[in-house]
Amino acid sequence: MVTLIRDSFAVVEPRAEEVARFFYGMLFSLSPAARDLFPVNMEVQRSRLLRAIVHVVQMVDRPDELVPFLRQLGRDHRKFGVITKHYDAVGTALITALARYAGDAWTPKVQAAWTDAYGLIAATMRESAEADLGPASWTATVVDHRRLSWDLAVVRVRPEQPVPYRAGQYVSVETPQRPRLWRYLSPANAPRPDGQLEFHVRAVDGGWVSRSVVGHSQLGDVWRIGPPMGRLGVDRRAGRPVVMIAGGTGVAPIRAMLEELCRWGGNPQVHLFYGGRTRADLYDLDTLRTMSATNPWLDVVPVVESDTESAGFDTESDAEVGTLADVVTRRGSWPDYDVLVCGSPGMIRSTVSRMLVAGTQLDRIRYDPFTLS
Repeated sequence: MVTLIRDSFAVVEPRAEEVARFFYGMLFSLSPAARDLFPVNMEVQRSRLLRAIVHVVQMVDRPDELVPFLRQLGRDHRKFGVITKHYDAVGTALITALARYAGDAWTPKVQAAWTDAYGLIAATMRESAEADLGPASWTATVVDHRRLSWDLAVVRVRPEQPVPYRAGQYVSVETPQRPRLWRYLSPANAPRPDGQLEFHVRAVDGGWVSRSVVGHSQLGDVWRIGPPMGRLGVDRRAGRPVVMIAGGTGVAPIRAMLEELCRWGGNPQVHLFYGGRTRADLYDLDTLRTMSATNPWLDVVPVVESDTESAGFDTESDAEVGTLADVVTRRGSWPDYDVLVCGSPGMIRSTVSRMLVAGTQLDRIRYDPFTLS
């Protein structure tokens, strides 16, 4: 099944945009009411569908990782009002779309493999959703909005009820400026007694939600927040040292995990590589250095892609030069370390690929697929 699924998906992946367009057209034909669950602009949603399929294909032979992901996805879909008939329509639309664009590679065995795989996926998601007795979503009020630069803002929200997340996880967010257009964001703080969440949001090209949050969020806005997702975290009981790699606003979940660790007296050794093009991109570096100064188990390494002087550092010893992939692998393969990677999809791909080539064990590397969209 694994080989059939991966080989057939490799055939259709170069035409992924067409596959997604056909899929949603078929879905809305089969279930017209499902159209109301999605935003008017479907561009982001199509991209998210492709990433979900790719992630499932990558993990199809790793059920210990895939099943928890699907359970979280099932709980997350409760916020849309998804019901059983929607799962059936999605399955039909997906199989039809894949068959259309796979051409001669689509054989009866391939169809059986995809049908069986989707049946397991849908059943896992449905069962998890039905078993979840918590809220489908939480409402939260914006209590602070600070622009650090023209394209970067820090936003704090206060939920009516505490969101039961763990440091390092991410949540989906819907804002009043972009109804039905959900974006995944990672809280930059560990859970606090007052329940407030801090988000670091950078406006990205084509980012309907991110640009709106940075430029137009106002105090008093009411956001909807979906169930927490993600598998990042530090297992203090394991005692293994940790390498954290953060690019841009990918530092948010990293900071949340560090804040959590700072509450304990003893922790494993943590090496944090925090990267950007220039010093200005490392907007949270001062906070991280303050943490490091009072916690001997934490080592913070700034990384910039240009030379340190033009990047805005006073001396060459203040930062490493290169991409995060360059600098991390320059230090070795990090045997016996747990590795956490947070940042843009491109940064995650390049860093993980380089680390695997350098000899880092795949089962020691963790990252989440949906933290940026």
